[in-house]
Amino acid sequence: MAHPAALLVCIEHQAGALRTLQAAAAPHPPRRPPQPCHTQTFSASRSSTAWPSPGEETEVSEPGGAQELEEDRKSPGRSPKDVEESGYLSPLCPGEPKPERLARRETLREMALRSKMSRLVEATSRLVQVEQTLLLPLLQQHPLPLHPKDSIEFRNICSHMALQREGQKFERDLDEAHQCLKIIIEKLICSLAVFPSDSYIPVRSALRQILQNLLAI
Repeated sequence: MAHPAALLVCIEHQAGALRTLQAAAAPHPPRRPPQPCHTQTFSASRSSTAWPSPGEETEVSEPGGAQELEEDRKSPGRSPKDVEESGYLSPLCPGEPKPERLARRETLREMALRSKMSRLVEATSRLVQVEQTLLLPLLQQHPLPLHPKDSIEFRNICSHMALQREGQKFERDLDEAHQCLKIIIEKLICSLAVFPSDSYIPVRSALRQILQNLLAI
């Protein structure tokens, strides 16, 4: 059985993890996407233009010729396929994904990670508050089994995650932090089952609500 001092140790480590999570969740400048590799194309007629021989008459194109070509290229009746085949649009490098599809996939992934991080920060903050205001007074009446090592591990995971910022290691640490906090809350709920009076019910209800919000999808 643990006394209030053990709970204060847990709260201290959880509060340290919360500060780390809040710093890691702060917005940071996004990385610049790679520039698409375009291949420059030229029309065959231009590359095969021959210089006139001495004595031959040089045919000068009319001033409106270039403008007519430009208007023909911008004509609404021409499909994007026709324009691309004519050489006016530069294709992407072989094997390169379309920019709009890549951007959409990254946006959805970032939104999912941001939502998961937000729920972790909110659950940690709420847990510290419940422990300070509701659980600590109960421990002064009756000792409860606590597990400070879980809170220490939770803080270490959050500290390691903050160093990653992004990538697969960051996602793995985020999953581990979620799982560790889930275990902490579940153990607290089980510990309250041995409390001799009904005064533990508000604490248990608050912990269950925190757990539900943490696991929400």
